[in-house]
Amino acid sequence: MQEVIGLSSKEVEESRAKHGNNKLTEQETETFWGKLLENLKDPMIIILIVALVIVIVLSIFGYTEWYEGVGIGVAVALATLVSTFSEFKNEQTFQKLQEEASKIFINVFRGKELKLIGIDHIVVGDKIFLQPGDKIPADGKMIVGMVKVNQAMLNGEPEPVKKIPSSEESKGFDSINEIFRGTIIEDGEGVMEVTQVGDGTLFGKLAKSLKGEERIGPLRLKLSQLANDIAKFGYVGAPLIALAFMINKIFIEHDGTVAEYFETWQNFLPDFLSSLILAVIIIVVVVPEGLPMMIAIVLAQNMKKLLKSNVLVRQLMGIETAGSLNILFSDKTGTITKGALDAVGFITVDESKPNNLHQLSGIDDFPNFSKDILIKSLVINTSCVINPNADKVEERILGGNSTDRTLLHYIKADTVEYHPEGKVISQVLFSSARKFSSVFVELNSGQKLTYLKGAAEKVLELCTTYYAEDGTTKPLSSAQKDSMNAYLDGLADDGYRIIGIATSATEASETNIPENCELVGFSLIRDELREDSKDAISYLNQAGIQVVMLTGDRHGTAVAISKDVGLMYDENHVALRSDELNQMSDEEVKAIIPNLRVVSRCLPQDKTRLVKLAQSIDMVVGMTGDGVNDSPALSNSDVGFGLGSGTEVAKEASDIVILDDRLSSIVSAVHYGRVIYRNVQKFITFQLTVNVAAILLAFIGPFLGFELPLTMIQLLWINLIMDTLAALAFSGEPPLPHHLEEKPKSRDEELITKPMWSSILGNGLFMTVLCIVFLKAEFVKQLFARDGGDEIVFKSANEAYSTNEIVFLTAFFAIFVFLNNFNKFNVRVSDLKLFNHISKNQGFIRVVAIIFIVQVVLTYFGGEMFRTYALNLNDWLWVMLISFLIVPFDLIRKMIFKHEQ
Repeated sequence: MQEVIGLSSKEVEESRAKHGNNKLTEQETETFWGKLLENLKDPMIIILIVALVIVIVLSIFGYTEWYEGVGIGVAVALATLVSTFSEFKNEQTFQKLQEEASKIFINVFRGKELKLIGIDHIVVGDKIFLQPGDKIPADGKMIVGMVKVNQAMLNGEPEPVKKIPSSEESKGFDSINEIFRGTIIEDGEGVMEVTQVGDGTLFGKLAKSLKGEERIGPLRLKLSQLANDIAKFGYVGAPLIALAFMINKIFIEHDGTVAEYFETWQNFLPDFLSSLILAVIIIVVVVPEGLPMMIAIVLAQNMKKLLKSNVLVRQLMGIETAGSLNILFSDKTGTITKGALDAVGFITVDESKPNNLHQLSGIDDFPNFSKDILIKSLVINTSCVINPNADKVEERILGGNSTDRTLLHYIKADTVEYHPEGKVISQVLFSSARKFSSVFVELNSGQKLTYLKGAAEKVLELCTTYYAEDGTTKPLSSAQKDSMNAYLDGLADDGYRIIGIATSATEASETNIPENCELVGFSLIRDELREDSKDAISYLNQAGIQVVMLTGDRHGTAVAISKDVGLMYDENHVALRSDELNQMSDEEVKAIIPNLRVVSRCLPQDKTRLVKLAQSIDMVVGMTGDGVNDSPALSNSDVGFGLGSGTEVAKEASDIVILDDRLSSIVSAVHYGRVIYRNVQKFITFQLTVNVAAILLAFIGPFLGFELPLTMIQLLWINLIMDTLAALAFSGEPPLPHHLEEKPKSRDEELITKPMWSSILGNGLFMTVLCIVFLKAEFVKQLFARDGGDEIVFKSANEAYSTNEIVFLTAFFAIFVFLNNFNKFNVRVSDLKLFNHISKNQGFIRVVAIIFIVQVVLTYFGGEMFRTYALNLNDWLWVMLISFLIVPFDLIRKMIFKHEQ
């Protein structure tokens, strides 16, 4: 590439002062008050508001107490403020963490050096080095090189457009040299000069109307469906409960004297309105308005923990679905291996040596001619920008791919300044489809020569001669090629990546591969396994997740690494080459997928095909990727894992970004995905248990001679306990080792499992029976009787209560709350160890403690509003004993149904 001189520090400051920086004005997000107003439109809130108006009207005429209206008003405020604050805080945290972890750095020429500059600090006049996979950071024009740009982000056209330097003045997407922010480099490389930054770019002007689409995950869909089903049940059940209330009033309390009851509206209207309000409150209690929000609360609890595990969630759907993965297609380089490539040697042709090959170690061991031709090949045929004089070591070789950078380090290009002769005429960049890169140059002597490097077997196939140590070329026979291939296969089986290097007098192009090449030799590259890869794959296998390694490496190298890392451990496991895969029909591939472990020389289209075929046999598919060509596969997979070191295009196509590229971080994502699913199930189990008890009591009570012994205010407090506070309690449950031993959830698996139904119905019925016995048994009433307890001490608009009656109902209120608070311990674990790992969820302990404390405080200070009366120590002992019975009952249930847990 020709020398490019960037802006000086002074010119940067002048440009920034004149044109501004490259930061886009942040899009207006929904404010807290806007979100609050939107939540007030929720059907449940509207129902509560209607109930509030009715109660206020009744209180004005003396048929209800004023505090019942206040209670409903507080319920409206809490239901909207708590949910709004939770949503708003979660969104703010989510966006802040994404912004922090997703900062983009660009290769920018400043002075004579290429530097990494934050995207927001680019200014007009900056010269930016562009390579495949780059997302263009500002508007500008091409000044060096050639690139193919995908402009679909702005104009919807999927076909890439060629951009080259030009003096023409045409503007717009069809311009030959104009390039726009937000578009993507698909091929080629070059340098652009920035002409517009920030809001002045076309992207900046359109940004207000551009909105990222959020994909809704299967768990949230299941939750929404469940919430709708429960709501329908509530809407049907509530009128029946209102009817039961009226039947009790007419036929039990008034001995069936219907005519007398309806004789005056003062008898009928208050009861009728009370039945309506009761129905409304039952709907409020039963309908799980917080259920669809549960994932957001759980994710907010785990957001920073995920980031500490180097997992950045871009789409909520990604972490939801990660827990259900049962197959993961993974890159090798940088994920399973360290990605820190190390060139450990170079092989030249020497007929006097075994297999006709001579292995050299460092560049200083080379004969003069071999050293000279190799340095020229690698320095000229590269996508990297080399500056051994840069102050920062990491800026001495920038750009290019990892193989390019490794080979340049091998010849010490980061410390020695080389000045290879020749003028570049054309260049073909490396792609996984071509398997080679080349540069066609005109030397000072006038000779034209192509420098070629790529997959060893492909380069060797093109060669008919080789360079001897003295610089002469000698013929390369088929027998010699066969011998070399056999030897190279052995090296590949030992885990080496092998790169062939050659020259040719023929110019290469994207469609024309030169023949009659002269072989320079083969570079040997090692990529050591990550220390944690073997354990990570073991964990994934243990979790029921099949890992398939997709790599561009030679087949022998891929198989050797797969065995080392524990991917291939069974004789039924299959390793395929890309050409073998392409010869198979879709049905044949589907049949072999369960045993597939490796695909070598893998092409981008192979990845997309494998994703779609795995999905067609009901597998939940994860895919890792880092390059622009990985984007289709990432987008089509159920969970796309972009790699932190990858291109911005790959990251944007992904649902989750693995910031450290490690497979172990994917294990963390799966782990947290599973714990989110489990925590949601715990919340559902708890909430539906309360629903079963409350609905049965409300419906059966009138037929047994008692109304629902809980007031509207008490029911609203219980609703707060079972909804918002329960969500906070269960959302902090930590990921545990046994979660990774469970089988992945299938796509069509029911959200409520058999063990959950056992808990919901068993504990719900037990609570109902216990409450009925408590309310009907005379001996129980005697437990809370006081001397002289028949004196009326409490009056409301419609009722009067003696001391014994109000103490008894206060005790029942406390028991119902405590029953459900103790049941949280039952729901929290599926085994008999109620306090197992409880210290890891401090939020659970706090919520349970707050509910106990507030309930005790309400008992003493709730007064007329909560219809409570001070209990003595004896009363509290019985309350605790009776409510604690849910714990041994559930332990017995778990033992009986142990096989289902």
